[in-house]
Amino acid sequence: MAKAPVLTPQADDFPRWYQDLINKAELADNGPVRGTMVIRPYGYGLWERMQQEMDARIKKAGAQNAYFPMFIPQSYLTKEAEHVEGFAPELAVVTHGGGKELEEPVVVRPTSETIINEYFSKWVQSHRDLPLLINQWANVVRWELRPRVFLRTTEFLWQEGHTAHATYEDARAYASRIHTEVYADFMINVLGIDVVLGRKTARERFAGAINTLTLEGMMGDGKALQMGTSHELGQNFAKAFNTTYQLQGAEREHVWQTSWGVSTRMVGGLIMSHGDDNGLRVPPRLAATQVVVLAIKGDDAVLAKVREIGAQLEAAGIRVLVDDRTDTPFGRRAVDWELKGVPVRIEVGPRDLEGGTAMLARRIPGGKEPVAIDALASLLPGILEEDQALLLRQSRERREARTVDVSTIDEAVEAAATGWGRISWAELGPEGEAKLAEQGVSVRCIVAADGSVPLADDQEGNIAIVARAY
Repeated sequence: MAKAPVLTPQADDFPRWYQDLINKAELADNGPVRGTMVIRPYGYGLWERMQQEMDARIKKAGAQNAYFPMFIPQSYLTKEAEHVEGFAPELAVVTHGGGKELEEPVVVRPTSETIINEYFSKWVQSHRDLPLLINQWANVVRWELRPRVFLRTTEFLWQEGHTAHATYEDARAYASRIHTEVYADFMINVLGIDVVLGRKTARERFAGAINTLTLEGMMGDGKALQMGTSHELGQNFAKAFNTTYQLQGAEREHVWQTSWGVSTRMVGGLIMSHGDDNGLRVPPRLAATQVVVLAIKGDDAVLAKVREIGAQLEAAGIRVLVDDRTDTPFGRRAVDWELKGVPVRIEVGPRDLEGGTAMLARRIPGGKEPVAIDALASLLPGILEEDQALLLRQSRERREARTVDVSTIDEAVEAAATGWGRISWAELGPEGEAKLAEQGVSVRCIVAADGSVPLADDQEGNIAIVARAY
């Protein structure tokens, strides 16, 4: 009888494969309240590395980290009508505290535009206070009706940036900078996901924004995942909270603002972009453990050698872990590391020592080969970069192969059954977008004819990217 696969094959049931992988790679568990999740250490390690990479890019863009309360007076949300309307179905509202009914209900943070603007209005007085560039790492709560671990959860972790500028042009340029220099750079060059950068339609943009820039990734099943967004808020929140700065003389002007964020949804995107039937494949630049060195048997000489190799690789700047748990069968440990997607395994047993070699197993392209132990430290950096590039190339090739040009709504729906469609926005328009939505297909973004991000929805030659989405 054939041995049952560790994971449900992707081709049989992609959602079941996704859930199997999260469970068996020990990434997360469902929380006790519907829609919540417990992020396990290995899954949280992925998020920590994402945080580190993102935080460095955010700070390079000039923003500073701060923290604001998670409880927001309900009256704050009502100050910007479109914003409260957009979030009303997802709000969690606290009406009692300390055994008493609250005088004013408080909302558990769904996003922080309102509470941050309350303080921006105090902190901004003159043009010398601008630009004000703030970022926050926090949790948020949005009451999710159809939860899925990492992708849509009632509580999730994220960063949210909020800025105030003297002019519309400065705000627009900063939103674009975050979109490209922070988000796209990270997602393409670290996550290895070949995202498409575009502009959201009016139907899809953030509640209260005048423009939303998005990054869309194609997952292994051809669906789209919104990986992150950067919003131009115009002066909507500034007017609602009277956030102004003084010009020369007594005249005051409302600031122009942006907000932008990415979340633990990126962990789900990582899984669905790079995972295969054997488990996760973690990009080497992201991996907390790039190389695991395994002792095949509990031989003293083997144990000494794997620890020596670990020290040599660490000295070479490689993030390495030594697995000397020889009380656990080698086969089980190898399968566990395969599931977790560590890019490279170095396997050492008594026979390897005799020949001065180790078995090098590459998770991303697959395959094993013996390598001289003395050559590992010099070979591995190049191997890790090769495998990083391979993941990005595979992501790009999948998106290109499964994206087709279409000219009608029926053709767009057909394309979205297995991938993405590209259709003229001038031909589709808001009416066609609404018809697509009735069939579960959405316009993920609008791109210019040359693939760049357009400055306006109605720019001549704009193309709509349509897909089914998570």
